[in-house]
Amino acid sequence: MINKFTKVYDDLAHKIQNDELRAGSLLPSENELTELYKTSRETIRKALKMLSEDGYIHKVQGKGSIVLDISKFNFPVSGLVSFKELAQKMGHRARTEVVKLERTIPSPEIVENMRLSSGQAVWKLFRVREIDREKIILDKDYLNEEIVPELTKEICQNSIYEYIESELGLSISFAKKEITVEEPNEDDYAYLNLDGFSNIVVVKNYVYLDDARLFQYTESRHRPDKFRFVDFARRK
Repeated sequence: MINKFTKVYDDLAHKIQNDELRAGSLLPSENELTELYKTSRETIRKALKMLSEDGYIHKVQGKGSIVLDISKFNFPVSGLVSFKELAQKMGHRARTEVVKLERTIPSPEIVENMRLSSGQAVWKLFRVREIDREKIILDKDYLNEEIVPELTKEICQNSIYEYIESELGLSISFAKKEITVEEPNEDDYAYLNLDGFSNIVVVKNYVYLDDARLFQYTESRHRPDKFRFVDFARRK
């Protein structure tokens, strides 16, 4: 049986997703929502708390709840953060599915990108990122097996960076990034919801440890309508 506050949450989330409640507007007051949904004020407060935790609204003291813009999600260009760290701001709206994990000898292109020696093994990992029930990011990761000797589906489902830093005791230091716009390939069509989209935003990451070893190469393939990449620039 669904709790009353979950029903209120689902209805308000649906209205925000479908732009019935516009970004920047104020939600009705708690009293008005209590009357609208014929329920208690405590139920309304629980629903609003969930909406706030999942990134739908921002509560301002003395003003009310402001609807946030959920049509796009900010990904810092210069930052080096995991999807888990970004997804924590979205709560239950974000989900990761591991669709491929295998130890393999990489293609010549990956060997060149990762500066590997011939015959050196890598972990090949594909993860689909789902937000608001839409599959909109395909992360294709390749990790040097000599540096990361073991990976499991559970680790990949959670956070590889957390595992590398906490369990392996390694320090992730910096990354080089390249951003291009490409036509979707077979993997994009197979794993993502691309109806009506003829382009993919591809962010290539070359990630290094603090001893300057390149341990990861990633192609993060984004549906273009949902994301904006942000950075801060200062004139020297």
